[in-house]
Parts: sequence; C-alpha cells; structure tokens
Amino acid sequence: MIRQQSTRLLFSLLIVLVFLLHTANLFPISFLQKLENVSYDVRLNTTLPKTQDRRIVILDIDEKSLAALGRWPWSRNRMATLVDNLFDKYQIKVLGFDILFAEQDTSSGLPLLQQLAREQLHDNPAFLQQLEQLQPQLEYDQLFATSLQGRKILLSYYFKGKDNVDGHSRIGQLPTAISEIPPLWRGRLLFKEPAGYSANLAQLQSAALGGGFFDNPLVDIDGIFRRVPLLQLFENHLYESLALAVARAALNENKVQIVVASNKDKQGDYSALEAIKLGNYTIPVDAEAAVLIPYRGPQNSFPYISIIDLFNDQVDEKLLKDAIVLVGTTAPGLLDLRSTPVQNIYPGVEIHANIISGILNQNIKHQPAYTLGYTFLLLILIGLIMSTLLPKISPLHTSLLTLAMATTITAMSFYAWNRWNLVLPMATPLLLTLSLFILHMSYGFFVESRSKRQLARLFGQYIPPELVDEMDQHLDDEVISLEGQSREMSVLFSDVRGFTPISEGLEPKELSQLMNAFLTPMTHTIHKHRGTIDKYMGDAIMAFWGAPLKDKQHAEHALNSAMEMIETLEGMQTDFQAKGWPEIKIGIGLNSGPMSVGNMGSEFRMAYTVLGDAVNLSSRLEGLTKTYGVNIIVSDNIRHAVPSYLYRKLDQVRVKGKQQPVAIYEPLGQKEQVRSSIKSELSRYHKALRLYQRQQWDLAEREFFALTQQNSACYVYRLYLDRVIYFKTHPPATEWDGVFSHHKK
Repeated sequence: MIRQQSTRLLFSLLIVLVFLLHTANLFPISFLQKLENVSYDVRLNTTLPKTQDRRIVILDIDEKSLAALGRWPWSRNRMATLVDNLFDKYQIKVLGFDILFAEQDTSSGLPLLQQLAREQLHDNPAFLQQLEQLQPQLEYDQLFATSLQGRKILLSYYFKGKDNVDGHSRIGQLPTAISEIPPLWRGRLLFKEPAGYSANLAQLQSAALGGGFFDNPLVDIDGIFRRVPLLQLFENHLYESLALAVARAALNENKVQIVVASNKDKQGDYSALEAIKLGNYTIPVDAEAAVLIPYRGPQNSFPYISIIDLFNDQVDEKLLKDAIVLVGTTAPGLLDLRSTPVQNIYPGVEIHANIISGILNQNIKHQPAYTLGYTFLLLILIGLIMSTLLPKISPLHTSLLTLAMATTITAMSFYAWNRWNLVLPMATPLLLTLSLFILHMSYGFFVESRSKRQLARLFGQYIPPELVDEMDQHLDDEVISLEGQSREMSVLFSDVRGFTPISEGLEPKELSQLMNAFLTPMTHTIHKHRGTIDKYMGDAIMAFWGAPLKDKQHAEHALNSAMEMIETLEGMQTDFQAKGWPEIKIGIGLNSGPMSVGNMGSEFRMAYTVLGDAVNLSSRLEGLTKTYGVNIIVSDNIRHAVPSYLYRKLDQVRVKGKQQPVAIYEPLGQKEQVRSSIKSELSRYHKALRLYQRQQWDLAEREFFALTQQNSACYVYRLYLDRVIYFKTHPPATEWDGVFSHHKK
C-alpha cells in the first residue's frame, strides 16, 4: 500500500510540475492557454451588462450610406461638411475617425485643371483667372484640413510589424508622440515595437488635435480580439491608440502618466508596466501595455447612426449633443469586422468604443503580475490536498471533494471578476483538479482495483468484501502473504449434532436445500465479525480470526460470532419447522493460541488454512459440547482474552492426543447483560465444583442436587451429580488432580 501511495504521489507531483512550468511560461502549453481563453470568454459573456452607453455614438459608413453616396472613399469636401455639421450644429464633444486618409483626394478634378493651366491653356488669361478663383473650392484636402483645425478631432493610422514592412514602410505623417521613453526603461519594458506605419496626409494630421493607432498586434492565437495595446514604441517614442487618444481628449487630459512597478534586489532588476493614468483615471494594463477589452455586449452596445441620415438631417440633435463620436464602418466590403468573444463578426469601431467606455467607467478587467503568484500557490495547494487525500478516501468522497474544489475555484474566480475586476486564471487550476481526479480514479480502478481483485480472488471465498477493502487499504506483503507464518489467532469449529439421522431422513435435494439454508446465515455471522472461513466439512464449519488481516481482538470477535451463531440458529427453527425440516442443533468449540497460517496443500490443490495444536484443541472442544450438553465450549485462553464475558467453568480435562490438562468453559454472555439470578446460580455452581475437586463428596452431592432441582435443564449439574455418586463408592486414586480424561474426539 505504501508503494502504491508513493507511486500515486509521484505521478501527482509530475502533473503539478507540468502545470507550474506552464504557469511560469517555462514550458508553455497552447492547449492550456486556449482553455484559459475559453474560461475568460465564459466569465465575460455571463457577466455582460448588455446596456447601451449613449455617451459614445458610432457614425456608421454602412451599406445604406454607400448605396446613397457611392463607393468609398468619399470626397474630402463632403467629409469637411460632415465635420462642420457635427461640431457646429450637433455640438459634439470629441470626434474620432477610425478611417485612414493616406492618399490625396483628386476627385475635384483640380490636378487636371492645373495641368491644363501649365500646358495647353497656359496662355489663356480667362481660364487662368477662373481657375484661380475656383481653386480654393476645389482643394478638398485643404477644405477637410480646415474643418479639423481647432476642434477635438483625432485621426487614426496603423503600425506595421516587421513581417509587414516593405519598400513603403513609412507612409504619411504620424501624430505627435505622447512622450519619449526615458533611457532608464529602454529595453526593459515590453512595449510592442513596430517597424513601420501607414499614416494620414501630413496636411490633415497637422490640422487635427492628434491621432491614435487602430492596429492590434496582440490578437490571441485563436484570432479573437480580447486585448489591445494602448501604447506602442516606435523609435524610442510612445504612441497612443485611437481609443486612448479619444478618451484623453474627452477628459481634457494633456498628459499621460505611465505606472511602472520596479524592484531592485540582489538577483536582478525587475520592471513591468502596471497602469496608465489620465489625471484621476487609472487604466490597468499588462506588461505589453495592453488592456482587456471591456465589452458591454454584442453589437449595438452604443447608438449607431447611418452617416447618410446625418447628411439628410434626419438625426435627433439630443443624441449627439456633447457625445463622443466615432466614425467607422460596418460594411463588409470595407474589411473592418473582427472576431470577438461576444460575437463572431463585430465592428472594429465598436471595439474602440468599448475601451473608451471602460476608461470612463473605470471598470476594465486586469490581470496584474501578482496573479502569477496566486496561481502558483493555488496549484501547489490543489496538488497537496488532492495528492494526500484522494488515495485515502472512497470514490464517492473523491468525486465530492473534486466537485467542491472545482466549485470553490470557479466561485473565487467569479467573485474576483465581479468585485475587483480581477481576472484570475481559472481553467489551469480546474484542469489540474480534473487531471488529478482522473489520475487517482484511474489508478484506483486499473491498478489498485486489480490488487483488490487479486485479493478478492484469493480470499473472497473466505472473508467478507469489507475485509477485502480493508486489506486493500493496509496492503503490504507481510499482511497478505500466502506463505506460512506463525500468528496468535482464534479458531472456531462448529458441527451439527445428529447429522446422520437428519441426512437419512431427507431426500438429497432437500438435504442440499437444508444445508444451504443453514450454512448461509452461519457464514454471514462469521463474516460480520471479521472471521475467515477456512472450510466447510459437510455439516461442519471451520473458521479463524487474525488472518489474512491481523486482528488484535480476534478472540473477542470469534466469541461474539459463536454467540450470535447460536442466536441465529434459534431464530431459524420456526422456518425449518414450517418447511417440515428437523430441528438443528450445533456445538461450537473455540480456542486461541499460536498457529501456522498460509497457503498449504499439494501442487494439485492449495488452500489458505491454519494448523497447530491450538487448532486441534478447538476441534476437541467442539466434540466435548455433546459430553457436557452445552452449545459452546471455549478454552482458558479465550476466557483470559475476553474478560467482559461471564463464564461457567465446565471442567479440567485431558483431551485425546494431549497430556497437558486444560480448563474448559461455557460462555454465558456479557457480564452486564447476564441476569442476577443466573449470576447467583453460577456462584453456587462454582462453590459445588470446588467441593467436588476437594473430594468433599457429601457436601458436593448436596449442592449439585440442589442445583438440579433449581435448574433441571442444565445437563452439567446432573453430570457432576452422577460423578459424585460414583466417586463416593469408587474413590479416585490418591494422586487424583481433579482432571477428567477424555479418550474420544
């Protein structure tokens, strides 16, 4: 058993080690990360507020608008009109474009007119004069730039990773960086560092308040948008995302403060991003300056306005007043649809809206660095609890414990999620719990149950299933060894009295039914008291206690079994009588002592049995029950081993095959349960027995005669009365020691 538990513990520790290595990112397991993503998505979707934030409005370039205004891109003079209307008529607070304006707008035809002025019509004064007057109206980019000036308008752009950089790695003009990264942090913080960018026309970007990137280099391995960076590092300068830029403009915050956790010790210098602060607003970020997107719900968690409705003046002014407006698209052809935990096809512009809303509400979920320590401790705790307890408890309790631990882990994760906006790892500890559960259940079934099946095959016919289970719990080579060994044990023999006449009076089939009806409850009684059936010998039963499991109370268990066998048999007589079967009486002999136990026999047949003088004496005691007219006879060893019983001393005898005399007793029951009248009678009997042994025949005769009058059913009184009468006329030899010799088995 110790070896099996050590094997279980070793396997458990190996599993825990694998999970710890994964958590420390020393041995990352993509499957576990996918499960963590799933657990994150489950928590997210079960706690979505599914309310609409009307502070942020999405101005949608949808299919309806494209059908009315033509394919994208639209002319910049139209965009200028849009901007003017939003700020002058609808009085919005902030405008963010989730659209890139990287190319010049030539839709007015101005470049062609300018070419004519330089070439074919350079000598036509009327044309040149007219062109000069019309040019301001045809410079659409300038019209748009003019509309951007002096207003809270943010443009967007995207960074390119090293894999996406080509010959045109830098297009357009970046907005002003929020800061230059201090030399102290260079190379120590894990900002994403792109290699290039595609940005807006310098003419437009210079006119706008600022801008932010809309690319996401942190899409999870399953292609799902769960987190996005708020900052990226390009040429040692920090640039903000569109969502952060819009939120900062809405809060009138000019500065961005970066919170870095730093710790210097003898083993190194640790630095990591923790948060971004906009005045009194704190945005928790991870080491890569990313936030978990605080989705409010599926699409339309913010008001949508088709841009054509704005041009047609069909929008309620109250909806836009003091609103944060994001211009984006839901049209499939413009390729700004994303896969998210809340919806497979989700507008990219609404991702920005969710982040802005989360910043304003201060409810962005986060997974700080200390959750790594929490996960480590939790995994170790799970490993210790399950590795030490599961091998010791039943499958039912194993299942209940596993369920309780899984429920606790899940409840803790959801509580931290809802109470503190903490994202605690859930799938990893749950999978560890399940893995250890499967390991121990499988090991118990395939390995330990095999041992139990072997035990059941070896001992199942001798002992009850409960003892097989107990043997499995205390399994070691010494306890269940089939090889012969010497032990202090108790052995019982029982035999049906007058079995020959009974068998002769019944048909073979009926005799078989009778014996089955008799032996089955007798066997149950022996098993109930932890006994091992040695063999059935026709109508006789041989059983022992103290093997294969050691039993310090073997004598008490054996005696309890013998007493209950007599009670059980008495209860069976009515049923036997109803079936027309004869009454059955048995005699039981019981002895304790050293004996050999083990698998014995020949190469043709082996049996797990006991041998020795103590066994032979028990058989002789069973035979004496007929002589003394009692149901049970026990040896002096049993009497000393079970002092809680009251005994009647029957005699001091020499049994056949032994010269050493032994005292024999009849157990009457537990002392506290024996009636006082029986105790009084027993006291008088023992007084008479002492007179007999002192050869005071007259006094002994008087006492035994009185006892026969008091209890005529007790055969022992008549037996001693007859002996006394005999010895009065035939005195024993001078050296007589009071021992009666029996020459029959």
